[in-house]
Amino acid sequence: MTKNITVTTVGLGYIGLPTSALVASNGIRVNGMDVNPKVVETINQGKIHIVEPELESYVSKAVQEGYLKASIDVKAADVYLIVVPTPFKGNHEPDISFVEAATKNVIPLLKEGDLYIIESTSPVGTTEKMEQLIYLERPELKGKISLAYCPERVLPGNVMYELVENDRVIGGVDDTSTQKAIDFYTLFVKGQLHPTNARTAEMCKLTENASRDSQIAFANELSLICDKADINVWELIELANKHPRVNILQPGCGVGGHCIAVDPYFIVSDYPREAQMIGKARETNNYKSFWVAEKIQTAKLEFELKQGRKPSVAVMGLAFKPNIDDLRESPAKYIAQKVLQSANNEEIYFVEPNIKEHQVFKLTEYINAVDKADIIAFLVAHDEFKKLSIGSDKVVLDFCGINN
Repeated sequence: MTKNITVTTVGLGYIGLPTSALVASNGIRVNGMDVNPKVVETINQGKIHIVEPELESYVSKAVQEGYLKASIDVKAADVYLIVVPTPFKGNHEPDISFVEAATKNVIPLLKEGDLYIIESTSPVGTTEKMEQLIYLERPELKGKISLAYCPERVLPGNVMYELVENDRVIGGVDDTSTQKAIDFYTLFVKGQLHPTNARTAEMCKLTENASRDSQIAFANELSLICDKADINVWELIELANKHPRVNILQPGCGVGGHCIAVDPYFIVSDYPREAQMIGKARETNNYKSFWVAEKIQTAKLEFELKQGRKPSVAVMGLAFKPNIDDLRESPAKYIAQKVLQSANNEEIYFVEPNIKEHQVFKLTEYINAVDKADIIAFLVAHDEFKKLSIGSDKVVLDFCGINN
């Protein structure tokens, strides 16, 4: 496969846009599609609608050179990348309706020799379901196009580097599809490309995030135990990690983001009897957020009993992890909502330095919030928070190891 191809990316979000910009930066013409007209307009101006280091320079250059264009319509191409959300519905059941809708938009444009790739995190069997959907409507294409699954595995805040350098798992519905997808990713990925089948590639993505979720759950469960045992969990973990074969992660106020907080449910939903540990890890990490909200409420009541007045509270951080603007599935956002709901005329200051405004929470500049608040609850370890000087008269609740 040469760079003299056209690529259509369906979905221009946190993965779709960086992927489109990277492919375009390699001299490949990319048509990005998104249902949001504002997103399309922003990108066509060479600007971005998300926070991600280096991304804007990639987008600006690709748009200026004519290799990247955005549209609200799906354009005909040689390669189609499906990079849309896969949330869950009902009782944490995976929802592949966005993948289906994207695929239905692509079906009329498909021609012999085309390559169709799903990058969206999906339950096992999704690529095969889309294959059936395509051939149901276009039976004349059977055996004449290639279909594959290739999940992203990037870290927000370092996406542009990791899209290039990280290894990728690529699984086609047949060997020919796998090889054609590998040939495509070779054009812009330096990491090793590992061939497999579509079902294994789908499960690999879910497994990676379920593993992370379970490791975080261990740390969070340990923090709950240490709170009752009157032990500093941060010191305990630091000491335990001195063991050459122990590597405990850091606890937090839960688990967020569109991957780790969601993907394990895809396994639990399809294999409920077998996925005991994976399901319990999800329960533990969800409970940690509830527990944090309860600890803040208790601190408020204790302050009022001791001081004879209601405290003001600073809720420090809303993103799902440090130094990004992404609030998807954020435990901090859930905790902030609980604090807001339990507020009884006291002043609450919500802080998130990586976004300018929020529809629900009125944001306060972080230095002002710390200055005015009686109780300071650190939910996310943003770099700005680590530089703060806090007076001894403040009640500090550290749920993310801000001083460790």
